[in-house]
Amino acid sequence: MRKREYLDSVGDIEFKFYQNKEDFVVDEIPSVEFKGKGNSLIIHVKKQEMTTWDMIAVFSEYLGIPAQKIGYAGLKDKHATTTQYISVDVSYERMIKQFRHNQIEVMNITRHSTGIRMGDLTGNRFSINLFEVDQIDAGRIEKCARKISKNGLPNYFGFQRFGRDSDSFKQAKDMINGEIFIEDSKVKNFLISIYQSEFFNQWLRERVEISQDENNRKFKLLDGDIYMDEKGKLSTPKIMPKKDYEAKKLVPTGLLCGRDVFRARDEALEIEAKYDDEFLQEKGYRREALIYPKDIECKYVKKQTMLNISFTLPKGSYATVFLESIADKNYSAKDVKKK
Repeated sequence: MRKREYLDSVGDIEFKFYQNKEDFVVDEIPSVEFKGKGNSLIIHVKKQEMTTWDMIAVFSEYLGIPAQKIGYAGLKDKHATTTQYISVDVSYERMIKQFRHNQIEVMNITRHSTGIRMGDLTGNRFSINLFEVDQIDAGRIEKCARKISKNGLPNYFGFQRFGRDSDSFKQAKDMINGEIFIEDSKVKNFLISIYQSEFFNQWLRERVEISQDENNRKFKLLDGDIYMDEKGKLSTPKIMPKKDYEAKKLVPTGLLCGRDVFRARDEALEIEAKYDDEFLQEKGYRREALIYPKDIECKYVKKQTMLNISFTLPKGSYATVFLESIADKNYSAKDVKKK
């Protein structure tokens, strides 16, 4: 995989961070305001050092119900402390009140008219400890983070998307071309997502490089770009919407190739077509090319030469990508393994 390129970075700073329960904390922000009444039980849970699927399996076994009966909005990191919301039928309220587990804590329960569905979140709040940071560099990191918040962060898929196998994209390509057969539907879907995501990342890298060279390191809009508004609606304006883009009302998008998806036009299409597969039978999507980290807070601990940085990202985006941009470095699972 080619290096992910960024628009704003400090560049000459070295810091370390680790994905573990003490130094990497993620809190889910739901998109639904729970009503406090209804036939679904909404459970606010905290988990440590386990995947969302592992947590769901624990509740499935405890309640004696299929995992498919447990609703959740998104997947959370394994090597972290994370909070999120899950839902079950209200008839299990008494059992949930008695639930105990050494890696899972039920923080609160309420009720709602419907269960939680995949995607029922607006984003996630992160709190991450950065180590080996002196006081001067802490200020530079905060300044850079606020600049990214203003100008936008290239919305790459992070290293987590591609699994541990560096050959996963080749494997996906071979499967799609019919050179290998994958029977397991989960593995098949995982490889298809890798295939789409790698093409998107390659496309975004080229657009960032153009922006570095031709637009003073600010993301360059092209004729024929497809934009997404705040409600997720797509459009291709005849006149380039610079004012709405600068006001963050519209954001340019990139292609996750597949069927039944809008393609770019004109100048934007010339680049997008390089990273497309029109024959892919799976559904395609558009993904925001830029996101805007919000509510950045920094706290420096001099004795530990540690900077805690907290920020909010929209769903589907990666905290590690934000840190990559600041450091101008691509991370891997080996770089952030438990301290």
